[in-house]
Amino acid sequence: MTLEEAKGYVLRRAREMGLEAELLFVENRELSLRAQGGRLEELKEARQGGVGLRVVAGGRVGYAYTEELSQEALDWALEEARENALLSAKEGRIPPGRPLGSHDLLGEGLSAPLEAKRQAALSLEKALREDPRVRAVLMGGYMEQEVRLALESTQGAQGAYRTGLAGLMGSFVMGEGESLKQGWDAQFGKEFHALDPGRTALELREKTARLLGARPLKTGRYRAYLEPKAMASLLMILAQAFSGKMAMEGKSRLLGRLGERIASELVTLIDDPTLEKGLLSRPFDAEGTPARPTVVVEKGVFKTFLHNSETARALGQENTGHARRSYRGPLGVGPSNLYLAPGGDLKLTDGVVITEFMGLHAGANPVSLDFSLQALGLWVEEGEVRHAVENFAVAGNLLELLQAVEGVGSDLDWVLMDAAYGSPTVAVAELSFAGA
Repeated sequence: MTLEEAKGYVLRRAREMGLEAELLFVENRELSLRAQGGRLEELKEARQGGVGLRVVAGGRVGYAYTEELSQEALDWALEEARENALLSAKEGRIPPGRPLGSHDLLGEGLSAPLEAKRQAALSLEKALREDPRVRAVLMGGYMEQEVRLALESTQGAQGAYRTGLAGLMGSFVMGEGESLKQGWDAQFGKEFHALDPGRTALELREKTARLLGARPLKTGRYRAYLEPKAMASLLMILAQAFSGKMAMEGKSRLLGRLGERIASELVTLIDDPTLEKGLLSRPFDAEGTPARPTVVVEKGVFKTFLHNSETARALGQENTGHARRSYRGPLGVGPSNLYLAPGGDLKLTDGVVITEFMGLHAGANPVSLDFSLQALGLWVEEGEVRHAVENFAVAGNLLELLQAVEGVGSDLDWVLMDAAYGSPTVAVAELSFAGA
């Protein structure tokens, strides 16, 4: 069957069986190229996709999926979802929907020939070697991802979109005397032609070179300046406290605190799936709720959790359109392009610039929001960077960190993890550093 035939067949059969049903089709194509030693070492292209069904039978919800579009596979998946619903203790419903249209958020962004992408990986790997302090280049690479998604339900939702992104990544070792530092970073965008291997290599080298000759940092409490990617990585942990699903399960420290001040008035956090060049922008969520910007924290005041229809109903709050699921999984909640709104000029005075956190998943607790993380950084005196610092950990609580924000820069940058997280440089009055 074609996809259109499969959608029509499943929804018709669901109605005949007296079921509410929602069909989510996702197809994902990934291309990756890795260069080392002036030659292409690896080229991989993979496609994966399927149909995920969510049905409501007897007021309870069940899931199933298939990666085939044959009538037999679709019949099996529909019956499996119905049986799972009848065995489930979880109540649910498919929300009312409407036509959402078909959207192309990618256009010709990835249309360059494969040879051009191969040259991009080779050019990045070559450019990384142009600094004499580079001892070894482990990899220069290019990757792209293209996603097609279609959604339709018995309750009226119907829409589709295509999106994707491209990126350059490099891994290398720099040395100066006995000091060695491994550099790793990636830069992503919506269009292949906007990528610049030479500029990317220069930025990666400069960010790593400034960490050479690092000295141990003494234990103490210092003013901290979190660079954009360091702060953005903390937003990934913080986002879980904003999840309506975590709140529904009683696992969010923010439960019961709507309308309260939880951060400095300099902190405004927004999730915007409508950003024109947003890495993970989308026209609607996994239930067909149209996308719109959501202000989560406004000038320090907690305004809303991120909700799908299920969590919004459970907590008696508004659905913010943040349903997320793969065709293989159940309904969840997640941001798309979550960022801390830029402020004005931020000048360094005295303290520690944190350039990178390590061990984020092991060292940060998404329930308590406590963290203790190894980090790399720079020592700042009288407004100037004096030298790099290392062998230290930073500890605290993310809510306390937000409350201690005393400056927000204008240099917004993004990291791509389970969502896109963005931040400018942030100054924090004081953090606890455990070092030498």
